[in-house]
Amino acid sequence: MTEAKEASAPARSRSGGRSARRALRSAPKVDMLPGLTRNIPECEVMDPGQVERIHNASMNILENVGVQFRDPIALEDWKRAGAKVVGELVYLDRGLVMDLISSIPSDFTYHARNPKNNVRLGGKHSVFVPMTGAPFLRDLDDVRRNPTLDDLAMFHKLAHMSPGLHSSAHHIVEPYDHPISQRHLRITYSSMKYSDKMFMGMTTSPKNAEDVMDMCAILFGEEFLMNNPVTTGNCNGNSPLVWDETMLGAMRAFGARRQPVLCSPFVLGGANTPASVAASVAQLNAEALSGLAYTQLCNKGTPAIYGHYLSTVSMKSGAPMAGTPEISLMNFMIGQMARFYDVPWRTSNTLGGAKTFDAQAGYESATTLSSVIHAGANYIWHSAGWNEAGMHCSVAKFIVDAEQCAMAYRMAEGPKWGDFDDAISAVPDVGPGGHYLGHPHTQENFQTAFFMPELFDNNSIEQWVAEGSVEITERALKQAKKLLSEYEEPKLDQAKDEELQEYIARREREIPAADELNQSY
Repeated sequence: MTEAKEASAPARSRSGGRSARRALRSAPKVDMLPGLTRNIPECEVMDPGQVERIHNASMNILENVGVQFRDPIALEDWKRAGAKVVGELVYLDRGLVMDLISSIPSDFTYHARNPKNNVRLGGKHSVFVPMTGAPFLRDLDDVRRNPTLDDLAMFHKLAHMSPGLHSSAHHIVEPYDHPISQRHLRITYSSMKYSDKMFMGMTTSPKNAEDVMDMCAILFGEEFLMNNPVTTGNCNGNSPLVWDETMLGAMRAFGARRQPVLCSPFVLGGANTPASVAASVAQLNAEALSGLAYTQLCNKGTPAIYGHYLSTVSMKSGAPMAGTPEISLMNFMIGQMARFYDVPWRTSNTLGGAKTFDAQAGYESATTLSSVIHAGANYIWHSAGWNEAGMHCSVAKFIVDAEQCAMAYRMAEGPKWGDFDDAISAVPDVGPGGHYLGHPHTQENFQTAFFMPELFDNNSIEQWVAEGSVEITERALKQAKKLLSEYEEPKLDQAKDEELQEYIARREREIPAADELNQSY
C-alpha cells in the first residue's frame, strides 16, 4: 500500500480591514481537513503487565471457551487452517491467531474519488466518519420523522461540506421510501454521488456486500480496487463470542476484493459481557481478534480494523448508556490492546442518549470525543449526528458535532512551533501593560492562532439578547440550510455514472422488492 501524501492547509492571505475579515470568517470553509496526524500522547491506563494480563485472558478464552462461527464455509476454512472445530465452536490456538493477525497492515491509505481527499489510517493517523444506521431523523425544522432517500442525500451533502469529516459514510439514515432488499444500492450510489470523500460499504448480507464491491469496481476500476482500499465494511460480532453467517459472508465478499472491514463486537457492558471493565475488554478483545484472524484466512494481507461498539447498560432500565466513565476507560484500554497487536482500530464518537439536542447530548458527546482522541483511535465512527442511542440523526447535532471534530483535530495536532520565534519577539515590542491586538504578528495570525467556533456564541449577554437570544439548535439549523444552499455537487464521471445507474437498474430488476424477502437474498 502506498502512503498518501500529507496535504497542507490552504494558505490564507492577510485580510484588508474589518469588513473583509468578517467576510472571511463567514465564508464557507468546505475544503476537507487532511487526515489527522495526532501529535499528543495517548492516554494509557494499563501498565505492560496489565496489557499482558488482558492478552492472556483473551487467549485463554479463544483456546478453552471457543468462538461460535455459525457458518459452514468459515468452519471449513478454520479446519483447513488447523484450528480445533467442534460443531460450530472453533478453538483458536494463540500461535495461530498471532500468526494470522501479523499479516494485517499496521497502516494503509484510503483512496477517495477525489485524490485530494485520500487519507492515511493507522498508527498516528486518524479519520472522522459520520454516524450511520439511524431509523429516524430530526430534520431541518427539528422534527423527528422517518427518513427518505432525499434526507440521506442531504446528510451526504452536509458530510461533504464539513471540513472535519473525512467520509460520507453510507446509510446515515435509513431511507424508508425504498424497498429494504434494494436499499443498499441506492445508499451506496448516494454516498458516491454527493461527495468525493471516502465512504462506507453496506454489509447487510453477503450478496449486498458483493453488489457494493461491484459498484466500487465500476467507480474505481477492478485492478485499482484490488490494490487500494476505497471503502470500509462493518462486520458486527454477536457478543458473547458469536460470529454469524451474514457477517462472515460479507467479510469474505470484502476480503475477495481486498477491502477492509471493521471487526466489531457489539458490547453492552453488563448484559453481554461481564459486569467488569477489565473482563469486558478481555472478552471483547478475544472476539475482535477472532474476527481479525478470519479476515486473513479470507485473503492474507488484506487491511482490517480492530473494531468495537461500546456501551454500558443501565441496571435501572436495561437501556444502553453513553458518555459514562467506564466507556472512556474501555476506549483507553482497547487503544492499548490494538497498539499491542499493531493493528488500526475503530471506535464510536459523540454518542448520546438524549432525545433532543440538549445539554445531556452535549455532555455525553464531549466526554466521548475527548476520550477517543486521547485513546488514540484511528477510525473514529459515528462522529456526527448520533442521538437517542442511535435512533435518530439530528441535523443540528450533525453540524455541531462536525465542528467539534474540527476542534478536536486542532487539539490533537499538538502545539505548533513554526512561528514561536516571531511570536515571542512580540513580547518586548508590547512590554508591560500593553496589548497585542494591533501588533503585526497578531494581525497576521489572528485567523489561525486560535480555533474560533462558528456555532458557539461568545458574545456578551446584551448582544446575544439584541440578536434574538438564538440558542445552539437554531444556529446549527440555520448553518445547515446555508451549507445546503451553497452546496456544489462534485460531479461523477459521466460514463461511470451511467454504468452505475445501469448496474442499479439491473440489480433492482433481479432483486425482489418485497420487504419480507429482506436482506437474505
